[in-house]
Amino acid sequence: METQEIADRLEITGLLARYTFAIDSGQWDLLDEVFTPDASIDYSSSGGIKGTRDEVKVWLAEVLAHWPARLHLIGAARIDFLDGEARVSAPFTDTLAPTRELVAARTEGFLHGGGYYHHRLRRTDSGWRSVELVEEQSWRTAR
Repeated sequence: METQEIADRLEITGLLARYTFAIDSGQWDLLDEVFTPDASIDYSSSGGIKGTRDEVKVWLAEVLAHWPARLHLIGAARIDFLDGEARVSAPFTDTLAPTRELVAARTEGFLHGGGYYHHRLRRTDSGWRSVELVEEQSWRTAR
């Protein structure tokens, strides 16, 4: 593996970490460091919207306000480089909780799920950015 590819893989891994941190912390403007302004983001497999970065930021802020405690975990990503782009598929699990307080696990309002994030990335003047994200929701449980 060449030095540039190693550097690209590390940068892309950091991008995935920024994505989950932005979602979990509610720092929606961090998504500007993940996606291009015209990116297509598709959450329709989990009942969400498909839209641009700015449309999705507004939607996430509204919807995820119902679950103030959030945690995403991303597994080992498959990264393939082709024609100046990177195709990234990474498994994820997430937990959405109705409160940040200590409550019983059987408390209503918890969501647990998982699946895959599929990104198409391009190198920009600001580094690698996602131009397309398709969430593939594989499972979801609700309490």
